[in-house]
Parts: sequence; structure tokens; C-alpha cells
Amino acid sequence: MNYFVSGESVLKWLEVPTIYHVKTDELYELDTESFEFLKKCASENGCAVKDSGFLDYCLEESLITKLRPSANRPPLLKSPEPSLRYLELQITDACNLKCKHCYIGDAPKSELPLKQIRDTLNEFERMQGLRVLITGGEPLLHGKFREFNEMLPHFALRKVLFTNGLLITPALLKTLNVDELQISIDGLEASHDAIRGSGAYQRALEGVRLALAAGFDVSIATMVHAQNLEDFEAMDRMFRNMGIKDWTVDVPCVEGRLKEHADFIVDPDVGGKYLGYGYGDGMHLAGHGFACGLHLMAVMANGTFAKCSFYGGKSLGTIHEGMATAWARVRPVPLRELSCACDYLEVCRGGCRYRAELIDGPRGRDLYRCTLYGIIQTEV
Repeated sequence: MNYFVSGESVLKWLEVPTIYHVKTDELYELDTESFEFLKKCASENGCAVKDSGFLDYCLEESLITKLRPSANRPPLLKSPEPSLRYLELQITDACNLKCKHCYIGDAPKSELPLKQIRDTLNEFERMQGLRVLITGGEPLLHGKFREFNEMLPHFALRKVLFTNGLLITPALLKTLNVDELQISIDGLEASHDAIRGSGAYQRALEGVRLALAAGFDVSIATMVHAQNLEDFEAMDRMFRNMGIKDWTVDVPCVEGRLKEHADFIVDPDVGGKYLGYGYGDGMHLAGHGFACGLHLMAVMANGTFAKCSFYGGKSLGTIHEGMATAWARVRPVPLRELSCACDYLEVCRGGCRYRAELIDGPRGRDLYRCTLYGIIQTEV
């Protein structure tokens, strides 16, 4: 009996050998023996084993199967170190809303051509990437979204679509080739609509319900602002009852339109404690001893690379130069270089580095995170 790496799993050679289950979003580290065994299972002829506890475990976790997968395998190449695991792919910065906290603002709009998207995903896969975060603007407004969507199954990556939810329909969901949708809900109806526009809440919530009913993993992103501070307990109950996979809570950086709508800004001593809400693993993880963003990079809609979308104005290079070239220009930030010195540093990772730089300067503190962990005292 021959076995094969399942169609939902893929070997990834990161700092250490791993196998990644795209559908469950689980990453398993492998020792040398396990790695060599699974490389045989990933070959055209598969692997034959009579009796193995590891084989039973892989079967239980749906990492291997008796069925030969139909999809082609991506190349198994050693990744750079640190590895690039998460890619923000901003396919367009056009949007159907004018949210008061949008960091993009009203700059001229761009969108990535299909060829550049395809080349970028091919290179990301060769670099052993795990998860592509499809963002905007509103990514569903890309002029050739249908063609973009049709190319997605060719890549052994977890695809997460970031959307405001307003354009989600049953017809779209029937053809949508992503594994997860992250939908923005910035409070209950009054507070969500105050920052996103009248009627946006009900339409976004309907998008959440439709996506869940269609069997997609759904996560929620919430930004803390001055009008939603009383909504978090109710949101927590609602999202858990609905079966939301992850709930990410953050504070918007004072950029773009938020500069023009200062009445929505919450100071660190007020907003910081709300970062204690939310649950799940989030969309990208850091590594021991390093600040946020160790394994993350962004591709902007104008074809440039950046550390993340907030750093879109500080280009690391262009798609024409290549992703590997841009990634080599990223300098990881060791936690020891930050001005932080508290017992929570390994948990906090220095918070959002872009926000910290805005507030406290280079290598400075993210004061919202300082409030969350009680480094800056707040009143309850």
C-alpha cells in the first residue's frame, strides 16, 4: 500500500523542515527521519510502509492519504532565514467605502496586474511561504478579480481574503477559491456605521453569516475607536456564538483619514486595555527574541514591497527586482534593541512597530501595549 502527502498538505523547508496543513492552518515541525519519509510520500510514486506509529499519526492528522493528489507540488527549497511565511498581497487600493480611520486615505488608486500577481505568488511559494493575505482597499473591486480567483487553486498556500463584507453574495461564495475570510466589524451597529457609513454594519454582518453558512473559516478584525468602547463584551459573545475562528482587536494608526477625524482617536491610556479582547492566533506570528513582523512582508498595489502595509511609503524594492531581493533588505528587529524593558516583552513583541515609531520614535514603545500590560496605569 502506497501513501501520498494529502492534497491539503505541503512540505515546507523553513528554518527547520515542516509540513503545513493548508485547510486546518497547522504547521508541524519535522525531524530528519520524518522529513525524509514525507519527501518520499510527496513523490510521484508515494511511500510504502507496513507499520509505523508516525504513519498512523499522519493519517489521523490528514497529512497523508491513500489517494494520489492531482495537484502539482511546489518546489521544496530551503527558505532564507528568517523565513518569509506571510505575505500581505494588496491587489488594489480602491474601495467602496470611505472609512474615517483608513490609513490609505484618498491617494490615487492602483491595482496589481494579473501577471505581477502570478509572478509574486510563484516566487512566494518557491520561498516556502505559508499564508497569503489578500488585501486592499477592497480586494473584490480588483478589475480582474474573477481571473485572479481562478489562479488561486494553483498555489499550495493558505489564502485569506480581507474584506469589508459588503460585496459578499451567495453567488460569489460558490466560486471563491480562498480558505478564510477576514471581515471588518468595528463595533455594534451605531459605532460601526459611525466610522464606516450608514448601513455598513448590517451588510457586513450578513456577509459574515453567508460565509459561515457556505463553510468558510471566518475571522473578524475590529479597530478600537472612541465610539465602540462599550461594545466589546457584546461583540465577544456574538463572535464566539457565531463560530468566528479568530477575533483580532487593534488600534488604528493615526494616518490617512484618521488625521481628519480626530474625534475617533483613543489615547493609549484609554484604548490600550481593549487590546485584551480578541482570541485566536492572528494572521502572522513573530519569533523568539524578535519584534513583530519577523516573517512578514507586503506587496503594495503599486508594485512595491514593504515591511508591512503600514510601511508602504518606505519601499524595499519592486516586483521587477524580485521578492527575494526585497526580503534580503528587511532587517529583523531584535527585542534587545527596543527601549522596552518589562516582563511582558516576549509576549508583546514590542507591539506594532509602526505605531510605536509614530508615538515614541525609533525603537520606542507601543504605549497601547504598555497600557494593556499595566506598564502604564489606566483607570478602569
